[in-house]
Amino acid sequence: MKKTIGILAHVDAGKTTFSEQVLLHSHVLRTAGRVDHQNAFLDFHPMERERGITIFSEQACIAHGDDTIYWVDTPGHSDFTAEMERALSILDAAVLVVSSSEGIEGHTELLWQLLAAQNIPTILLLNKIDLPSADPQRVIGELTHAFSSDVVDFRQAQKSDRLDSELCEEVLLRDEELMEAPGISDEMYAAALSREFMNREIFPVFAVSALQDEGVGEAMEWIFRLPRTQYGNRLQEEAGGIVYRVRHEDQRITLIKLLSGTLHVKDIFPGSEQKINEIRCYQGAKYQSVQTAEAGDLIGIPGLTGFLPGDAFGNAERRLKMSPTAIAADVLWDTAAIPAFKMVAMLREMEEESPEMAVRTLREHVTVHVMGRIQLEVMQERFRERFGAEISFGSPYVLYKETIAAPVVGIGHYEPLRHYAEVHLRLVPAERGSGIHFVSRTSVNDLALNWQRLIETHVFEKEHKGVLTGSPLTDVTVELIAGRAHLKHTEGGDFRQAVYRAIRQGLMQADSVLLEPIVRFEVTVPEAAMGKISASLSRIQAETEGPEIQGDKVRLNGLARLSAFMQWQDQFMQLTHGRGSVRYAVHHYAPAADAEKRIAEADYNPLADDTPDSVFCSHGAGYTVPWNEVALHAHLHPELDS
Repeated sequence: MKKTIGILAHVDAGKTTFSEQVLLHSHVLRTAGRVDHQNAFLDFHPMERERGITIFSEQACIAHGDDTIYWVDTPGHSDFTAEMERALSILDAAVLVVSSSEGIEGHTELLWQLLAAQNIPTILLLNKIDLPSADPQRVIGELTHAFSSDVVDFRQAQKSDRLDSELCEEVLLRDEELMEAPGISDEMYAAALSREFMNREIFPVFAVSALQDEGVGEAMEWIFRLPRTQYGNRLQEEAGGIVYRVRHEDQRITLIKLLSGTLHVKDIFPGSEQKINEIRCYQGAKYQSVQTAEAGDLIGIPGLTGFLPGDAFGNAERRLKMSPTAIAADVLWDTAAIPAFKMVAMLREMEEESPEMAVRTLREHVTVHVMGRIQLEVMQERFRERFGAEISFGSPYVLYKETIAAPVVGIGHYEPLRHYAEVHLRLVPAERGSGIHFVSRTSVNDLALNWQRLIETHVFEKEHKGVLTGSPLTDVTVELIAGRAHLKHTEGGDFRQAVYRAIRQGLMQADSVLLEPIVRFEVTVPEAAMGKISASLSRIQAETEGPEIQGDKVRLNGLARLSAFMQWQDQFMQLTHGRGSVRYAVHHYAPAADAEKRIAEADYNPLADDTPDSVFCSHGAGYTVPWNEVALHAHLHPELDS
């Protein structure tokens, strides 16, 4: 049986230390490394060892009885959430590490939410039980209250390697089939427990001291035993899987998880015309070349192009979901030494590995999207390491979005000579955070289904800009209410032009709303600094929850506008004399508090960007009609339902 198990945690909870012990107990390592000794097996990149944090998700392959375990260590720092989320797409189960002393922390909550959203079975591991401040019972209570009533204490089973009567009762209560069985064996309880675990009906809790190697072997046995996978049943199917990472070593390496079928060296890779010349199985920084990969395997294929993280192939479906990136920075470099087009090409190569970078260009102005300042520093080091050149970044700034406050109809008409397409789209405000949706309200008698599907494709194939600041459009349902094609003259690209112009023309008429990112933050400070920190958070109008006392420290959670919070962070280290910590992540978008100021600063001209105008034809020649006159020239006049 093949299983992929990922380990996740809030930074400094001991995730990598536990991974080292797992690899030691599994005989992958002879000696466990340590983060503070800069010799951890899965944190092998020089930047990781220097900073003492996990930056890249890396894997080890463990033989455990008849099972093959792929163990994936993921980043814990919030700046590298996107890297962690890419790893989630390949997991069969997860181990969420929580400090027995600190308990639930801000990033722990985010990780739990992401695991729940992707329906990943989860084991909770309490670490650092050797610390004087450790209180596992208290933390289990927190987990049960904050996460789920199905969080169950398995520490007794960890000691005896079997379920006691109390845990058997917990399993029985969650399995009707088992309750009706006349006689129940230990094997039946074990099978039921695995079913419940895989269905996220129970969340076992184990406790260890990874640093002292206390309880690690016993917890590891349960962690490897609980997940049950069915990849063996899918070996005869078409080869399919997902790409979860791209990296550049001696050449471009595409890392995939095979979910069905088999792949062999010299096969043609599914969905492409490229031959597989090598299959690699990675073990930390090293790899072994193999001739065949089967469903359930994690492999690397050198030289494969055209596939990016999140892409599915064969009969698999895309799994990757990404948290929003709300910060950008301008890229600065010596333009005399490196032309703009070459710089963009270099950054695009890095973007293949980290799609959240979202490289954007406007003439010779280049920007990247990031999760935080540390990611910018890492990006700078990676660029120097790979290309032998220096880049720097301007001050990070907030990325806004735009939506609309009320429905509006946009019309796009594209009719230069021997081309024709007309589209009427109603733009309707959607639930906050829902993104862009498409609905067709047009009969196939009025517009053929193939044209309707093409229109839907064009709605989603680009990021549409708002008209206030040019920020991305979001939280809008695009309804197709009318469209027309020509039997002889319509081509696919004609509807692309009509769709783009219809959306833009609708936005020019709309009551647009500027949205700003709201972050959920967690601040931990010495108790003596509590007053100053609370006062400073009040000044930026942050909404804070009641403080949590943790020994001689205080933790504050709350919500704040990212634009204000970024500036506040600059004061934070001074107020705490370097003895505090801050974590935050985008929670949602809301109408901008200082919209007028931001719009004025952007000085955006919507007519100088994507055009809202339409093109009509008269006497054998096309002519442009301004956006505010298009309705008078349109060929269709649909009646709208209320």
